[in-house]
Amino acid sequence: MSETDTPKLDFIREIIADDLASGKHATTITRFPPEPNGYLHIGHAKAICLSFGIAEENAATGAKCHLRFDDTNPEKEETEYVDSIKEDVKWLGFDWGEDLYFASDYFEYFHDCAVALIEKGLAYVDRQTPEQIKETRGNLKVPGTASPSRDASAAENLELFAKMRAGDFKEGEAVLRAKIDMASPNMVLRDPVIYRVMHADHHRTGDAWCIYPMYDFAHPLEDAKELVTHSLCTLEFEIHRPFYEWVIENCPVAGKPRQIEFSRLSLNYTVMSKRKLLTLVKDGKVQAWDDPRMPTLSGLRRRGYPAAAIRSFCKGLGITKFKGITDIALLEHEVRGHLNEDAPRRMAVLDPLKLVITNFEEGQCEEVPVPNHPGKEEMGERTVALTRELWIERSDFMEEPPRKFFRLGPDRYVRLRGGYIVKCTGFEKDDSGKVTEVHCEFLPGTIGESPPEGVKCKAAIHWVSASEGREAEVRLYDRLFSVEDPDGAEDGYESVLNPDSLEVVSAWVEPSLADVGSEWVCQFERVGYFVTDRRDHVAGEKLVFNRTVALRDSWGGKK
Repeated sequence: MSETDTPKLDFIREIIADDLASGKHATTITRFPPEPNGYLHIGHAKAICLSFGIAEENAATGAKCHLRFDDTNPEKEETEYVDSIKEDVKWLGFDWGEDLYFASDYFEYFHDCAVALIEKGLAYVDRQTPEQIKETRGNLKVPGTASPSRDASAAENLELFAKMRAGDFKEGEAVLRAKIDMASPNMVLRDPVIYRVMHADHHRTGDAWCIYPMYDFAHPLEDAKELVTHSLCTLEFEIHRPFYEWVIENCPVAGKPRQIEFSRLSLNYTVMSKRKLLTLVKDGKVQAWDDPRMPTLSGLRRRGYPAAAIRSFCKGLGITKFKGITDIALLEHEVRGHLNEDAPRRMAVLDPLKLVITNFEEGQCEEVPVPNHPGKEEMGERTVALTRELWIERSDFMEEPPRKFFRLGPDRYVRLRGGYIVKCTGFEKDDSGKVTEVHCEFLPGTIGESPPEGVKCKAAIHWVSASEGREAEVRLYDRLFSVEDPDGAEDGYESVLNPDSLEVVSAWVEPSLADVGSEWVCQFERVGYFVTDRRDHVAGEKLVFNRTVALRDSWGGKK
């Protein structure tokens, strides 16, 4: 594609563009309608980016996207979830402005629409038990059986519905059903329940109501009341669309929204069910909803995933009707790309081994300049204290190194990052044979200079001053599940939790990291990308770093 070509629109944006061009709509109103019964996850991010993104793209026409809470089930909804959802949407980079709505504000409106259906003979109160209703719906090969109450008069149904609202029935004793077609090949249209009795306090309305609308009934009414033009939802709602349109057609509503379905985001090594994620939290398998191993937006944020990387990832997926599983490595690749571009570099040693520069004087300290980003001079440089005793990674020394090992070993040379070239002159072991200390001599005049003639130095290693460095807790997070399809595990998804999804190590970090605040992102050179924990990190007191992602994907060997 040349620079002058116009990118091809996805099928939803084509529909919207045609509607605007034809004059069917003067502007576009979309909505993101989460139920506040859990935290948002990466799957929701695709829907958020789509609906809010379309509003941004059509801002010149006055387009907007509503944030609406579908809080019609008081048994599962909490104010905590409402607050977390608002925070996550804003963190992702979107703003609903003044268009924040709650389904619970429409309870009287829902009730009036239900009464209107009863008056038209299109709804009736059914006193059958839930089991009887289920049995008489039939199946794909057998038509349903009409309820004994199906042909009751409007007056009788209005009286019974009023008793439902008044609290005269216990839960399960009466429901209101739409009167559509018990023989429909679409099971959704076989007189679906649209209201049920629930004696439970609502997080916003308290005990004002004891009847609540079903989602399939409330959802189209909400869209219509808010004059939504395009109601975008995932493919599992495609079979529900005929009922959505039936509700709009038969209720006294102002708008005529159009429901359009697209494929949802599914990732391997992940579960997206809020019910399953809640179980992990309640069972103590993870710390909380924002545990950095969770696919929740708050978890990804705490792990250090940039919001921009998530938006870019969702944009790259495209919008289609094709079901499929996306490799989580694509998301991790997007995160690496963003962090590689912007994250400053720092040094940290996660598996410390003492290195002593024997020709340094006791107490000697040199401040050596180290660039903050090797590819961005504008990010400047910092000075790091180089002292007689240092910490290096244990993996950077081998007592008997193989030929292609270019780091430290007896009589071998290596460059200290930003500092001198040093030569290994010896090492010490404990009684178990474990190396406890490496001895080296530095080569004067080698800071920023090529190795002297005859010196083979092919690698540079990171390090931290033993006297000037700071101790830190480093949390090495990995994928929460050990198999690609946790939902398909024979013994359940909890049986395939990755036992190595979290390793906590005591590390040494360079002094400049002592005072950084929470959610501060950097690359630990040669190790990976890390972020200070937004819950537990306390600058100057308790340093806690979470691994966001390794420098490269090393999961392939673990499959």
